[in-house]
Amino acid sequence: MGVAVDLEREIAELKRSMNAVILAHYYQESEVQDVADFVGDSLALAQAAATTRADVIVFCGVHFMAETAKILNPGKQVLLPDLKAGCSLSDRCPPAAFQAFKAQHPDAFVVSYVNSSAAVKAMSDVICTSSNAVKIVNRIPKDRRILFAPDQHLGRHVMKETGRDMVLWPGSCIVHEIFSEKKLVQLKVEHPDARVVAHPECEQAVLRHADFIGSTKAILDHVVTSPAEKFIVVTEAGILHQMKKGAPHKTFIPAPPDNGCACNECPYMRLNTLEKLYRCMKDRTPELVLPLDLQGAALAPLTRMLEWSR
Repeated sequence: MGVAVDLEREIAELKRSMNAVILAHYYQESEVQDVADFVGDSLALAQAAATTRADVIVFCGVHFMAETAKILNPGKQVLLPDLKAGCSLSDRCPPAAFQAFKAQHPDAFVVSYVNSSAAVKAMSDVICTSSNAVKIVNRIPKDRRILFAPDQHLGRHVMKETGRDMVLWPGSCIVHEIFSEKKLVQLKVEHPDARVVAHPECEQAVLRHADFIGSTKAILDHVVTSPAEKFIVVTEAGILHQMKKGAPHKTFIPAPPDNGCACNECPYMRLNTLEKLYRCMKDRTPELVLPLDLQGAALAPLTRMLEWSR
């Protein structure tokens, strides 16, 4: 019989010996969030990756997030516990198809959501996240036509908030597109005192029932500071861990998807586990590697995003 490994202690020791930083997204399982040095949304994680002094970045998130860290840190080793941790939104915008779509609008200013591949980022003028999308679009000259990809629901929300007309790539996220309007309305009837908070990647039919619409970080800040005591949360259920830590006396009800599940979890985010995190640090693999020319091409729009987000 083998000796049980204290994973949290071993991860902490590996982190010290490797001079590593562990970055984790809010949608990771709670055990992974609790060992991370920094937990945040896509914008905050990109900002953390851009300023870290660590030699090794261990990214507990999905593939495009680790790519972003590598683009911003070409000289550092970037590890991802499971290379299969992809993103449905990114997958639904293949680079070749996006290139053809872009060619149909040659004069457009291209804004790509961070939930996209490095190749799509390289074809963009600026990157955005759900936290800064409105701010980014408002920086673009009024006389420029805008092409927005790949999330059409976020794009429509940004159009509503900015008054800008945009050409939208018809993409969507499998997690946010299957929230059930019918079940949400039923929850509102059952909990009339609850406020509905939702992510802008949700469909418009769902968003129209929300009391607050915002990025993952914005939703978290809102529920912690709001005087309300009960919330129906319409985004990936991993955020509930931070909500409960930030406001343990409040009630958080995960909105159910349009299937038999009680809450909505991203299958890709959940591929990363504490055990995989330990093994990837111990073995220094799998490592995220990108061609140097692709890194260079994608760096400019990412750098512009960070500058415009200040």
